[in-house]
Amino acid sequence: MPGTPDDRIVILDIDERSLDSRALGRWPWGRDKITALMQKLFDKYGVLIVGLDVVFAEPDESSGLPVLEKLARTRLKDVGPFQSALKELRPELDHDASFTKFLRGRPVVLGYYFNGNEDAVESGALPEPVLPPGTFGNKRIHFAIWKGYGANLPELQASAANAGHFNSLVDDDGVSRRVPTLMEYKGGYYEAFSLAIVRLYLGMQDAVRNNKTALALPKVLTGNAPEPFIRGSYTGLEWLEVGQLRIPVDDEVAALVPYRGPRGSFPYISLADIWSDKVPVERAKGRIALIGTSTPSLFDLRSAPVDKVYPGVEIHANLIAGILDGKLKHKPPYMLGAELLLLVTGGIVLTLLIPMLAPLWATVATVTGMTLITLLDLWLWSFADLVLPLAASVLMTVTLYTVNMAYGYFVETRSKRQLEELFGQYVPPELVGIMAEDPEQYTMAPRSTDLTILFSDVRGFTSISEALSPEHLREYINEYLTDMSNIIRGKYRGTLDKYIGDAIMAFWNAPVEDKDHPRNGVLAALEMLRECDKLNKKFTARGWPNLKIGIGVNSGNVRVGDMGSRQRMAYTAMGDAVNVASRLEGRTKYYGVGILVGERTRALVKDVVFKEIDKIKVKGKDEAITIYEPMGLEAEVEKKVLDELKLWHQTIRSYRSRQWDQVEVNLLNLQRMNPGCALYELYANEVAGKRRSPPPPEWTGVTVFDEK
Repeated sequence: MPGTPDDRIVILDIDERSLDSRALGRWPWGRDKITALMQKLFDKYGVLIVGLDVVFAEPDESSGLPVLEKLARTRLKDVGPFQSALKELRPELDHDASFTKFLRGRPVVLGYYFNGNEDAVESGALPEPVLPPGTFGNKRIHFAIWKGYGANLPELQASAANAGHFNSLVDDDGVSRRVPTLMEYKGGYYEAFSLAIVRLYLGMQDAVRNNKTALALPKVLTGNAPEPFIRGSYTGLEWLEVGQLRIPVDDEVAALVPYRGPRGSFPYISLADIWSDKVPVERAKGRIALIGTSTPSLFDLRSAPVDKVYPGVEIHANLIAGILDGKLKHKPPYMLGAELLLLVTGGIVLTLLIPMLAPLWATVATVTGMTLITLLDLWLWSFADLVLPLAASVLMTVTLYTVNMAYGYFVETRSKRQLEELFGQYVPPELVGIMAEDPEQYTMAPRSTDLTILFSDVRGFTSISEALSPEHLREYINEYLTDMSNIIRGKYRGTLDKYIGDAIMAFWNAPVEDKDHPRNGVLAALEMLRECDKLNKKFTARGWPNLKIGIGVNSGNVRVGDMGSRQRMAYTAMGDAVNVASRLEGRTKYYGVGILVGERTRALVKDVVFKEIDKIKVKGKDEAITIYEPMGLEAEVEKKVLDELKLWHQTIRSYRSRQWDQVEVNLLNLQRMNPGCALYELYANEVAGKRRSPPPPEWTGVTVFDEK
C-alpha cells in the first residue's frame, strides 16, 4: 500500500448530508435530479468519466406522470384541455426519457449485479457480453453459478457508453479481497464495473491520440500461460489483455484488489456540495468520477483487509487505479504447487531439527524458519508480483513446534499446579490462575500500595440469630455470604480477605493490579445492597427475618502481604485506610444509609453520582474527612433523585454556615420529596439542638465520633 491519495479518481459521495432534506433529499432521488447532477459534472466540472455505483432498476414516477396518463385514459379522456396540457408537459415530466437522452454520447458507465440466491429474478436489461459463449472452450475455470441479476432499465442501458457488474468475491472470513473481472451468465461473459470504466478510459485516450471522433472500446482478450512445460489439468488462463494493459487473474478469473490504504485513499466529495456549487472546479476536472455511497443506511459497506467498514465504491476505485498502473499482484493456479513444495520441504527440515535442540534453540529455529518463509513470500510479492499464501506454511511450522514442545509444556503445567497449591492458601482461587501465568511478577512479601478496602456487616445479627434455629441460621448466613462473595470476587474481581462472623473484609488492587479499583469497590457495594433486596424476598417467603447491611468503602496507601504469626499466616491489608473503611461501615447505621464512602474513593470515581453526607472525625484520626453515599451510575440515576441531591447539597452548605432557618425549610421540602429518610430527620434534630445550644465560633460543621 503506498498510503498516498490517488487524485486521478474522485468519489462523489451519497453521504448523510446529501440525503438531508435541505440538499437532495432521501434516496432514491428522482431522475431529474440525477440528470441535473450529471449535467453539472460534465458541463461545469469537466469530469472525464462518470461511473454510477447504483442501479436504476425501476421507472421514475416521482413526477406523477403515470397518474396523469391514467387519468387521461379514464376519467379525463374526453377533456380536451387536459389532453392538450398533458401532451405538452409529457416530455418535461418523463424523467427517464430525459435521463436516457442525456446519457447518449456521454462517457457514463452504469452498474448491475448478479444474484446467486434460489429466489433470484431477472430485473432490467444486461449489456451485451464482452466475450461470447464458448470463449474458454473446455478449460476448467471456476465461474460461480448465478440465478438472476438486477440491472438497469433497458432504455438507460442502451444509451450508456458501457456497463459492468458490482460483484466482489467475499472470502470465508467475510473480507473482500478479490473482484471477478469476468462473470459467466447463461454462456456469456460480463465484465466488472472497474474493467468497464478502464475500457472506456482507454478508448477515450486512443480517440484523443488518433484524432478520432468515434469512440471504440478496446476488446477483452484472454491470455494463456507462456510456460511450455505446464500440461495436464492446468487451465492456462493467467491474465486478460485490454489494449496495452495486462490484468493478472486467478483460477476464478478474479483480480486481487490493490488497496492503496485505509478508507479515504481517494478524494471524497459530498454530492450535497456539488449540488450547491460549493466545490472548486479543479477538484473534479479531468478525473474519473465514481458516484457511490458511504452512508450505512444505503447498505453498500464492506469489510476490507485495510478497514472493517469500507465503502464498496472505493473498492472499485482501488481496482481501477491498480489496473491503470499495472500494479496488480498475481496468484496463478500453479502457485498451489509451489505452496505444496514449500510445505513438504519446510516440514521435513523442521521435523528433523526441532527434536534435536534445546527449547530455546528450538524456538530460535522455528522463528528463523518462519522468517525465511516470510522473506520468500515478500521476495515473490515484491519482485515477481506473485502471491504465495503464508497461512498453511506458518500453521505447519507452529504445529510442529507445538507438538515437539508438548512434553515441556506438561512439565511446566505441573510446576504451575504446585505454585497454585502454594498461593491458594492466601489468595482467592480465581486470582491464583492469573498469578500462575507469570509467577515471577508476584510475591507474597509485604509491600506498600494503594488499595480500595470494603467492610460490610449485618445489622442486628444478634437478634437474627436468636430468631432462627441453628440449622436455619447456618443456611441464612451461608446464603448471604455466598451471594456477597460472588459479587466481590466473581463479578468485580476483588480479593476476599476474611469473614469476621457475619462481617466481610475485601480489597482491590492486590495481589493482581486493578487500575479501576475505586470504581469496582463502589460498584460492588451498590450491587451488594441490591442483592440484599433479592435475598429478603427469599427470606420473607421462608418466614425468616429481613436482612440489613452497612458497607464502608475507602481508598488509600496501605501495607499488603503475607502477615501473621508462626502458626498462621494470611494475605491481608493493614493501615490507616483500612481502619477508616471499618469506621465508615460502623457509621452507616448512625446516618441511616447503606453505604459510606471516603473522600479519596469519591475523588477517584468519575461516573458515579455521590451524595455528600457529612464531615467527620473518626476515632484515631485528627483530620476530618468528608463522607459520601453512592447513589448509582450517572446513566442510571433518575432525575427526581438528582433534583433531591441538588437541594440537599444546598442544605448542607447552609448547615455549615449556620443558616438554621434556611436549613429547616429545605429539610421540610426534602422530607416531602423523600419521606422516611433517616438522614433528613437526623439533621433536623441536629439543627434543633444547635438552636438550643449554639456551637462555638470555631465550629466548622464537623461531626466528631469518640467511639469506633
